[in-house]
Amino acid sequence: MRLLPSDRHQAEALGSTAPAVAATWILLAALLAAPPALDAARVERLFYQSGASESDLPECGPRAVCNRVDTYGTPWVERQCRCPGGQSCPRSLDAHDGHTVRDKWRLLKLCEPVADLPPCRYFRDAAWTVQASPSNGTMQQTVHCLCPRGSVAYIFKHRQPQLKGSNPQATPSVLRYAFACSPLSRLRCQRKEPCRLFTVRKRPDVEEVNASTLCQCPRGWHCPGKHTEAVPGPRYDRVRTYSAYCTAPDH
Repeated sequence: MRLLPSDRHQAEALGSTAPAVAATWILLAALLAAPPALDAARVERLFYQSGASESDLPECGPRAVCNRVDTYGTPWVERQCRCPGGQSCPRSLDAHDGHTVRDKWRLLKLCEPVADLPPCRYFRDAAWTVQASPSNGTMQQTVHCLCPRGSVAYIFKHRQPQLKGSNPQATPSVLRYAFACSPLSRLRCQRKEPCRLFTVRKRPDVEEVNASTLCQCPRGWHCPGKHTEAVPGPRYDRVRTYSAYCTAPDH
């Protein structure tokens, strides 16, 4: 199977890491898929990544993602942190509210206006960084620049700090990732080659779906945009993979 330039970077980044690191990356990836139509409606399905109320959330740092709005299927929002000074964090489906960075079907909401963010350079600048804690399932995401229109974000750096004397095979307490921007590849899919890979994480109340496009279908053919239209694959703990294949026009 051939990989896009962005996917090659991902494979290299994950090749020498422990399974726990790879599994964590799967939960963080949020790559190419056709986003549904959005409107300005407020998302009422609300979850907290830690605790059960606003008082349980930490205060947001500069350019931190305060809400992650997932628009795959029925929209839902995960609260990440509290904006300072009592400011409210947007949670609408409006991707043009001045506080949103779109990552395919996921909307990253910031306390600050995104107009203040500089443009990213392909393959060089970190569009955003993520600090994840596998032990409790929480993460902190900070946006640094805006990817050019029509590009895709991919993981290009990762760091797994090891405490002195700790077991290198143990699940790390903190994982740090950086995502860069890549232009979309126009590589054509070969026969029996999957065009898109889905990862679906089962959470108590929702499914968290991520997707990575591997190649472009031949003209007139279609690559399924939903994991329910794909072929189920291996399951890793609470995460299952699905492979989508190009379908003929009459399907």
